[in-house]
This record gives sequence, C-alpha cells and structure tokens, in this order.
Amino acid sequence: MIQSETLELLEWHRLCQHLSTFAATKLGVIAARHLKIPSFQAESEQLLEQTKEVYQLETRINTGLSFEGIQDIGDSIERAERSGILAGDELLAIATTLAGARNLRRAIDNQEDLPILTDLVADLRTYPELEQEIHRCIDERAQVTDRASQKLGEIRTDLRRLRSQITQKLQNIIQAKSGAVQEQIITQRGDRFVIPVKAPQKDAIPGIVHDTSTSGATLYIEPNSIVPLGNQLRQIIRREQAEEEAIRRALTEQVAAVKPDLERLLAIVTTLDLATARSRYSYWLGANPPRFIQPQENEMITLRNLRHPLLVWQQQHEQGQPVVPVDLLISPHIRVVTITGPNTGGKTVTLKTLGLAALMAKVGLFVPAREPVEIPWFDKILADIGDEQSLQQSLSTFSGHIRRISRILEALGNGDWGLETGDKELPNPQSLVLLDEVGAGTDPAEGSALAIALLQYLANHAQLTIATTHFGELKALKYEDERFENASVEFDETTLSPTYRLLWGIPGRSNALTIALRLGLKPEVVEVAKTQVGEATDEVNQVIAGLEAQRRSQETKAAEAQNLLQQAERLYKQVSAKAGALEERESALRASQELAVQQAIAQAKNEIAQVIRRLQQGTPTAQDAQQATNGLNKIAQQYQPATPAKPKPGFMPKVGDRLRVPKLGQTAEVLTAPDTDGELSVRFGLMKMTVKLQDVESLDGQKAEPVVKPKPAPAVVTPPPQNVPAIRTSKNTIDLRGKRVADAELILDKAISEATGPVWIIHGHGTGKLRQGVHAFLHQHPRVDRYEAAEQADGGSGVTIAHIQ
Repeated sequence: MIQSETLELLEWHRLCQHLSTFAATKLGVIAARHLKIPSFQAESEQLLEQTKEVYQLETRINTGLSFEGIQDIGDSIERAERSGILAGDELLAIATTLAGARNLRRAIDNQEDLPILTDLVADLRTYPELEQEIHRCIDERAQVTDRASQKLGEIRTDLRRLRSQITQKLQNIIQAKSGAVQEQIITQRGDRFVIPVKAPQKDAIPGIVHDTSTSGATLYIEPNSIVPLGNQLRQIIRREQAEEEAIRRALTEQVAAVKPDLERLLAIVTTLDLATARSRYSYWLGANPPRFIQPQENEMITLRNLRHPLLVWQQQHEQGQPVVPVDLLISPHIRVVTITGPNTGGKTVTLKTLGLAALMAKVGLFVPAREPVEIPWFDKILADIGDEQSLQQSLSTFSGHIRRISRILEALGNGDWGLETGDKELPNPQSLVLLDEVGAGTDPAEGSALAIALLQYLANHAQLTIATTHFGELKALKYEDERFENASVEFDETTLSPTYRLLWGIPGRSNALTIALRLGLKPEVVEVAKTQVGEATDEVNQVIAGLEAQRRSQETKAAEAQNLLQQAERLYKQVSAKAGALEERESALRASQELAVQQAIAQAKNEIAQVIRRLQQGTPTAQDAQQATNGLNKIAQQYQPATPAKPKPGFMPKVGDRLRVPKLGQTAEVLTAPDTDGELSVRFGLMKMTVKLQDVESLDGQKAEPVVKPKPAPAVVTPPPQNVPAIRTSKNTIDLRGKRVADAELILDKAISEATGPVWIIHGHGTGKLRQGVHAFLHQHPRVDRYEAAEQADGGSGVTIAHIQ
C-alpha cells in the first residue's frame, strides 16, 4: 500500500502519461501508462541496456525505428482460438502486424553491436506465408477478393450477370412508363431493386411496394416482372456470404494454429515499442544513462544538474518557469540528509526529483542529469510528502503523517531497536526514504524529539533518507553522527526570494520573518517577533549567513578559476595551432631545399657532361686534361656543401679525475670508471652517488664520449623457401553462400584438412554473420596460418583467402 501511495505522491502517473506520448503503438501506450517497476536489479539493467541500444540504433537510422502497420490484434487471436470467425479488417490487421514486425527485425539484424535487441528478436516468427494468404484473400477494403476461391469467383460472376439483367429490365420499364415515374433512377431497398413511382399512378407499374417517401408522394416499387430475378439474386447473395464466411473461417483457423507465436510477437513488439519510447523520452529530456553503484564499495551518489522531469515538461509544453537544477553528491557513508531552509524554497521539489530519478533508473529510463549519473538501485522507494489531513477519517495533519510513517517503517521490516542497547544496522539496507517536514504538526519540542529518534532509526534501517525540516535540533545531528549530513536551500536576501539552489554542508535558515515581511505583514509586528526570537538564535543565523556568504565567495572564485582555465585552454589551442603551422612551414621549406639540391645536382651533371664531351672531341692533350680537371674542381666547389667542422673529441673519465655534474651544480671526484651501461660512481663532499656519462662534463666543458657496446654476432638466418604463386582453381575454392554457420564449419573443416595450399572461401556480404562465423572458425583452426580478404578482382571482402600451414 505504501508503495502505491509513494507513486501517487511523486506523481509517477504523470510521468508515465508523458512517456506514453512517445510510444508508437496502442499496446505501447498502454504499457507505458501502466509501467511495471522491476523487483530485481538485473531486470533494471536489462531494461537500461534495451534503452541504450535503441538510442544507439536510432542515431544510425535517419527515420528511426518504424512501427508502421503494427496493431493490437490480441482480441482477434483470442477469438480465433475460441473458434470465432474473424472479420476481414481483423485479418488484414494481423497481416500488416506480421509485416511490421518483420521490418522491425530486419532493421535490427542489419545493425551490429546490438546484442540485447538481436537476442530479443531472435525468436520472432512473422509467418510470411500467412501474411501472403491473407492479402490474397482480403483486399485493402477488408473485403474477400474474387481470387480467394474458384467457387466465389463463379458466384460473383453470376451476381454481376443477374444484376445486369435486373437493371436492364428496370431501365426498359422506366422508359416505357416515364410519366408514372417520379425520377428516372434505379435504387435499392434492402437487397431489392426498386424504382420511385408517383403515388397517384402506382397502378401504372404493378409490383411490390418496399418503401414510401416521408411526404408519401413517392412509392418505391419492385415491378412484378423482376420479382423472380430479385428472389434469384437473394439466393446467390446468400451463397456468396456463405463462401466468404468459409474463406474467413479457413484463414481464422490458420491464425488460431499459430496463436502462441503471435502472442509472443505482440510481447516482443510491445517491448521494443516501450524501449523506443524510453529512448525518445530520454532524448527529449536531455537525459543520460545511469550506472547503478554499490555504496558498500565506497561509491558516491553523483547527480549533477538534476532536473525534475515533470517541471521540464511543464516548461516546454505549458510555458512554465525555467527549471533550476540541483546537485546531489552524497558520500557512501552518509545515511541521512536533512534539508533546511525557508518555505517555497524548493525542499519538497528536491525530494520528489530524487525519488523520480531513482524510479526512472529502475524502469530503464535515462536520468535528466549531467554525466556521469551514478545512483544506487533502491529496492523500495518510500515517501511521506504533503499534508495527509482527512476529515472523513478524522485525521489531523500530524496523525496523517504518523500513520504514513508507520506504514513506511513496516515496509522496511520490523526489528529490535533501542537507543540504550545500541543500534544494529541491517546487513544490506537498499531502501530510499523521503520525508517532508518530519515531526511537524505538533508541539515543537516533542516533534523535534520524535524526528531525531525517527531519523536515527532510519539511519540503521534504510540505505538513504532525505528529510526536510525546520527544527534547529536536527541540524546538530551531523556533528554527533558521521552518517548525517546537512543541506539547505538558498535564499536571496536582496530580492527576498528563494533561488531554489541546494547548498551542501550548511544548515539553512527558515527566514520566516523575512518572508512574512515580503508578503505584506506589518513591519512593527515583524520587529516585535525578532525581539522574541532571542539573541542565541540570532547569533546562529548570523553564523549561517556568514557561511553562506563565504560559500558564495568561494563559488565566485571557482567560477573565475574556471574562466582562467578556459582561457588557458584557448591559449593552448592557439599555441598548438601556431606550432602546427610552423611545422608545416618547416616541412615546406625542407621540401623546397631538397628540390633546389636536386636541381643543383642535375645542373652539375650537365656541366660535367659538357666537359667530357669537349675531351671526347679530337685528340685530348695534357693542356685539355688540365683544363677539364680545373672545371670539375670548380663545379665541385660550387655544388658540394662545405665540410662541417669536426667536433672536439670528448673525454673519458678515469678514477681520480675531477669533473662537473651540471644538474647538481657540483664538482665531483670519479670513484669508478664507467661501466658498459655508461654509469660511474662519483663523490662530492661526503656524498657518493651513481651518475650517467651524459650527465657529466669535464672542467673545461667537454662532454664525455659515449660507451660503445659490443655488437652481438649476427645470427645465421636460413632464407625461407621461395613461395610458389598460388593460383585459384575450382578445387581450392568453396562457396558457402546461403549456408548456416554450423553447416559452413563442417564444409570448411573438410576443405582445410584436404588442402595443400591457400583456400578461397566465398561467403558474400549479406548481414555479415556468415563472414564473422567463417573468420572465427579460421582464427581457432590449428592448420590455418593466416587469412585475409581477397583482391577486389577476386570478390573483395565477400571472399576470404585462408593460408594453410
């Protein structure tokens, strides 16, 4: 009972109503309005995974999941099982539902990385043969078609012929007796063809009167000459109706035969529709997926910028006020949070927001808060919010609260508990308790004492309790028990109005006198009230006001620091961009220099070729040779880079040498010579230490010579045999298209065991499942050395080449 009361207090039914507007089918709407709350965490996690995968799927598909054609056929298949005969529109609804479910399954199967949804639709049977049979027998107007059976086709041919005869005879009568006819039309009364005749001239056309006009001036007469034809027409119509009924009965029997599968189809489609509604509602809210935490593992409740979903809806659809988010960051050891502050400050909204967030996470909805969203899975969510006053039950406000709190304690479980004997916590409490104005409605002293005792009890028997109060004594519990925490709603004394922000660690002030003054109470009355409050209370309020001012100052500084951080990030991006531009410029300069060098080399080669050609012309003399040599030397001096100056030879420290360690700014004495790793021991003063060669230098600034490690003897590697180019033939090619993975594995295993070289495996593209199965089998097969996709000319990714050891 208290569970349903809590849902009513939190206005859960309104949230379900909002959720139902995102459902696409009638069954989805019903399921959303009567949302079942899971009893186990595993169910909630399954629902969350469904929501995440639908969310992911709809981001890939432009049009989103389509539920077109899916209807509520539950009553129809129930009546079919009870041997009822379904009407044409009911059969047509079944056919469109089967087609819609098949389209849903195809949309999911065509995507990857959706294990939950894929598993959900794996057992979905859509009976395309039944759908085709229904469409063959029933047209778009839900009427039985002529092609449904040969007998029906013949009957309807007779009907058309007979109607044509009747119409022709009536036309002849109208033309022959035009003076007696009111209008030259042929109409029907029931299933009989009649013509409108003027009442005074009814004897001109003898026959059966089937109807009269309202004025009595017109009689609708079936002439005697066509009465036999009308009787014959009625008999054929009866035969037509009987044949149509037989066809619909046969279709109904086919539907009844697969009733369990159709019920399963409806359940799967409804589950998908509900998951899609949750995903679309979460997207509309700007919500994020929650993660269920374990407070026993010291994980903190993290709900930043948490918004009340009903207020968001009110803001968007009913022009409500902007929603002020709250931050709920609760350490794992905290069991009770007391929220204080003025009335109309947002304390009750905070309770409801947390309660709805916990419920939304349980049913698989995302939570309207900033990532990360981390919240425990509460097995029970219990609330006492609002005024329980009842004239019918003779309950005062206090009595109503106590009755409801008693039901909350019963739901938590009975147990021995006493303040004197010591409290024992439950082994694993998982309940969330929300109490509004705990202990209110009675004498303040007794109400405060009762509230303290109640919160101490809940600290032992519930995982988390959030309570609002005006009692100052409850604010002191934090300093007596580390499991208690204070919070308050902020009040702006400048505008004399609440800001609806939640402040943590600071107890709030009720600000009743300030609010009373703002609401128009006479100032002299307020001043007298202030003198009655007492100096101690005034001092406490001043301390709290100081803490609030300090918090605001810290928040201002934090905002400034955040701005500085953002500026630093912008500067970093600018510097990074400039550095990238410099690198690009350096690369371009290096490329141009390389091009210039290549051009210089080409020009030098041309000039050398000219010298050689001059020598080859005629008989070269010693003078010609000397001139050629001089020309080559000139070319070399022009195009060869200058020889860099040789670096000064380094030094090698020896035992007893004095050297400098720049990193330490010290002069040290060498105790041991450098080893093969380039490390040596030195001493400066009384301290000995090991340093690396690259970290020391001589007293005149020379760097040490690096230690050259002896190179290991090169290993003798036997060159691999030359691979003979593999040629694809019909013998080393197997075609697995259309095969199931299990059948394909048998064929593959046989082909690999007989293969002496590469094997070409044709699996096609399709949904990719066969290719994945083939690759998984090849990966674990001991004879397969490696595998790869074939060349584009050989089939590309639709063909895999397996290289056999």
